[in-house]
Amino acid sequence: MTTFDSTKRSLPELLKDITTGKIQLPDFQRGWVWDDDHVQSLLVSIARSFPVGAVMLMETGGEVRFETRPVEGIDPDSVTKEPDQLILDGQQRLTSLTQAVGLDAPVDTRTAKGKAIKRHYYFDIRTALEGEDRLEDAVVAVDETRQKRSDFGRKVDLDLSTRQLECEQLHFPCDKILDSSEWLQDLFRYNQEAMGAFLEFQKRILSAFSAYQLPVIELKKETSKEAVCLVFEKVNTGGVQLSVFELITASYAAEGYNLRDDWYGSDIRNVPSRKVRFEEQELLKDVESTDLLQAITLLHTRERKLEDLKAGRTGKQVRPVSAKRASVLDLPLTAYKRWADAVEKGFVEAAYFLKGECFYSRRELPYATQLVPLAAVLTLLGNRWRERRIHAKLSRWFWSGVLGELYGGAVETRIALDLEELMHWFEDDSQVPRTVIDASFDPTRLESLRSRLSAAYKGINVLILREGAQDFFWKGDIQALDQQGVELDIHHIFPRTWCEAQGIPPRVYDAIINKTPISYKANRMIGGDAPSAYLARLQGHQQVQLDNEAMNALLEGHRIPAETLRADNFDAFYQQRKRRLLEIIEKAMGKKPLLGSDEGAPVIEAEDRVE
Repeated sequence: MTTFDSTKRSLPELLKDITTGKIQLPDFQRGWVWDDDHVQSLLVSIARSFPVGAVMLMETGGEVRFETRPVEGIDPDSVTKEPDQLILDGQQRLTSLTQAVGLDAPVDTRTAKGKAIKRHYYFDIRTALEGEDRLEDAVVAVDETRQKRSDFGRKVDLDLSTRQLECEQLHFPCDKILDSSEWLQDLFRYNQEAMGAFLEFQKRILSAFSAYQLPVIELKKETSKEAVCLVFEKVNTGGVQLSVFELITASYAAEGYNLRDDWYGSDIRNVPSRKVRFEEQELLKDVESTDLLQAITLLHTRERKLEDLKAGRTGKQVRPVSAKRASVLDLPLTAYKRWADAVEKGFVEAAYFLKGECFYSRRELPYATQLVPLAAVLTLLGNRWRERRIHAKLSRWFWSGVLGELYGGAVETRIALDLEELMHWFEDDSQVPRTVIDASFDPTRLESLRSRLSAAYKGINVLILREGAQDFFWKGDIQALDQQGVELDIHHIFPRTWCEAQGIPPRVYDAIINKTPISYKANRMIGGDAPSAYLARLQGHQQVQLDNEAMNALLEGHRIPAETLRADNFDAFYQQRKRRLLEIIEKAMGKKPLLGSDEGAPVIEAEDRVE
C-alpha cells in the first residue's frame, strides 16, 4: 500500500488553507524566514510561471500526533485548532508567499547580512509591462510604513503609504494579488486613465498567480512517525538536522506534556531541569536528551518483551528489546513518565561506577554510547551492582567494550543485546554476553595506538592511572594531581628528539607503548635527553631527591621497565613495556590477548631506521 499521493494544487487554494489554519506546521518545524532577496525572487518566479519546487504535506488524523502551530505571521487564535494537513517540506516558500501575498501585515524577513527587517512588496505596473526580462526590476520592497528611504532614512525615495499614492504611482501591492477588486475600484477613483495598463497587468501577471499550480506530495495519515522523521531530514538537507528529541517533543505536546520543559526546565512554569541535574555530575555533562530517551526505550521494550513471553507468545509474536530510532520514536508518553526518574538515577549510578573504574573526567570516557546500556542496567539492578560478583562482571563487560573497541559507529543492536544478556549473566554464570565473547585485543594494536582520541588509547591510559601511577616530579598520583588542577598530559618516555637522533621512526616512538601521563613540569625536565640522563637529573633535583629504588618503584607504577629505560635500550624497553601493558589489558578484560603476538621480534628493522 502506497503511503503518499502526488497531485497539483492552485496557489490561491493553498494560501487560503494556510491562512484559515487547515494547513499548519508540526511544532518540530523550526521558524525561519527567507531573506528579502529570496522573497523577491520567489515572486518573480511565479509571475513568470517558473517552477518553484514541490511541497510535501502530511494528512492528520492518524496515529502520529503532533503539536501544531500556524505558519509564521498568522494569529493562532484566528485559525482552527484541528488542521487537515501539516507542512513537511516547502515551509520557507509557503511562509514567504503567505506573508507577501496572503496577509496585509508586513513580511518578517531579513537582509542578506541577516538583519531583521519588515517589508511590503509591490509590482511596479509600468516596469512589469515592459516585458518578462524586466520583472525582477518590477518587484519593489518598501518598509513597514510602505516607504523606501535613503541617506540613513532622511530621504523618502518612494512613498506608497496611502491607497491614493499607490494608484497615482501605479504600484500594485502583492497582498492584493488574490483579490484585486477593491484596489481596482480605488484605481478607477484616483487614476482612471491607468485602467488599461492595469487590465493588461492583470492579464499578464495577476493571472499567473491565480492560475499557478504547485506540485504537492501528500503523505497519508497511516505514515509512521519514523518515516515522517526520515522524510523530513531527507527534504531538509539545507537546514539543521531534526533530532529524535524534537520529534517526540512535538508528539508528547499533542498529549499535553512539555518534554522540552522536562529536559531544559522552565522558570516561567517552575519546572526544574533534568539536564542541569545531569550536569552536576562531571561524567554526565555530555549526556544528551536522546541518550535518556534511548535508555528508557530499552527498558520499555524489555518490559514489553517479558509481557509477551509471559502471555505465551512465541517467534515473531514476541516484540524485541530495541534501542533503534524507530523504537525510540514509538516510545509512549506513559512509558517516559514511568521510567524517566528511575533512568536518571541509573545514569547517576553509572557515573559512580565509572569513578570506581578510575574515570574522573569527561575527556577520559572512551565511548559515550556505552553509557546508555550501562545506565539502563544499573536502573534495573539498583544497589545490587555493588555486589562483588555482579560488579566484577559489569567491569569485565565494560572493559571488553572499550578495549575490544566494540562501541564505535552504529551500536543500537549491541546496546539492546547487552541489556538482555547482562541481566541473564548476573543470574547465570554460563550466559556470557556476546560483547564479552566478541571482545579481543591484538597485541599489535598497541603499536598502532597513537591518537589520544581513540577509545582503546583512553582506556589503556586510565588502566595505567588506576594502578596508582605517580608523577615523576610532583608528589602524588596522577589522578589526584589532575583533580587538584595540576597541568598534566601524555608524554613520550623516550623523548621524541632522542628517538629521531637514533633513527627511530615516528610510527614507533609515537605509539602508546612509549607514552605515559606525567605533569608538564616533569616533561620540561625530561627535555630531549636520553632516559639515563633525565632520570639522574630528576632524581637529583633538590625538590625531588629520590634514590634509584624509589624512582624504579615510581616507574613500575607506570608499567615502565626501569632497567632497560636506564640502559637507554629502546628496543628492549619497547617489548617489555608492551608485555606489561598487555598484562593490565588481560586483567581488565578477563581474557588473554590474541595469540600470535610478535614478542621478541625486533621493533625496528634495519631498513626502517631513519638515517
